[in-house]
Amino acid sequence: MRYIFFFGLLFCISCSSRDKSSGSEQKDSVVTKANFGTDAPDRPQYVSMPPIPKDLTFAGERVPLERDDVREGLEQELIINTFRHSNTIFILKRIERWRPLIEKTLQENGVPTDFIYLAVAESEFQNTARSYAGAVGMWQFMPATARDYGLTINSDVDMRKDPKLATEAASRYLKWAYRNLNSWSLVAASYNRGVSGVKGVLDVQKTNNFWDLYLNPETARYVYRLIAFKLIMENPQAYGYFIRPEDQYKPYRFKTVRVEKGINLIDFAKQHNSTYKELRELNPWFSNTSNYYLPASAKGYEIRVPDRGEEAAD
Repeated sequence: MRYIFFFGLLFCISCSSRDKSSGSEQKDSVVTKANFGTDAPDRPQYVSMPPIPKDLTFAGERVPLERDDVREGLEQELIINTFRHSNTIFILKRIERWRPLIEKTLQENGVPTDFIYLAVAESEFQNTARSYAGAVGMWQFMPATARDYGLTINSDVDMRKDPKLATEAASRYLKWAYRNLNSWSLVAASYNRGVSGVKGVLDVQKTNNFWDLYLNPETARYVYRLIAFKLIMENPQAYGYFIRPEDQYKPYRFKTVRVEKGINLIDFAKQHNSTYKELRELNPWFSNTSNYYLPASAKGYEIRVPDRGEEAAD
């Protein structure tokens, strides 16, 4: 009799467990259908941490990734910009248009080419970018600073929007900042906070490098953003971006024509087998669009026109 009671008890427990299990499965099924409808995915979408290399440099200076604070700072900007899909795709497509000119100009002026990613962070590599504060161009110069570095701004031209002249001006600032700070990572921070601002916190905190500084969030994130853009732009497939060569915007091919007198831009374009629209794309520094006339300048102008030949533009 004891054995009959014992097996009966086991049977009841087994039935109860099956009922609970069945109920749980039914509940999971209801949740799945409630969330996804009848087209519930067979498997979830996997979103993983963007890769970080073991060794990393910026402008020839080592980034100390073995430090938790440094790694976390980089991870934040890398995650944000890896998953800003639409913006990052357009930057990847757009950067090749002016990359050869910008990198060559940086090299000629003694600035590490990694600083091309500063222009990406500032303007997403757009010559006509304008901030709410009034900064303009790929390098986001304010009017007073632009004039200090030799860029002409008037009703006819705004050289902050010229990729070559603005890059030369930015290079002069970056080299001056390096002479004062003796570190390219600190120079990058100074583009956001200013040289005096960076020197001030270095003195107060009694340190001599960027990685040990406690900074305001905007400046602290700024340097990591440049490094994140470097990682994504130099190895896009590692971060999930598969852009076919035919989808990439090709580098502009052009030659320059020196102009010493006033010209009608539409007639000038036709003389050089071009259009006014194409002229504006190659020379975004034109400001006067009311009468399509570029007055004479004491210094003269170098105007880019399409190069239809086989040689790539400088």
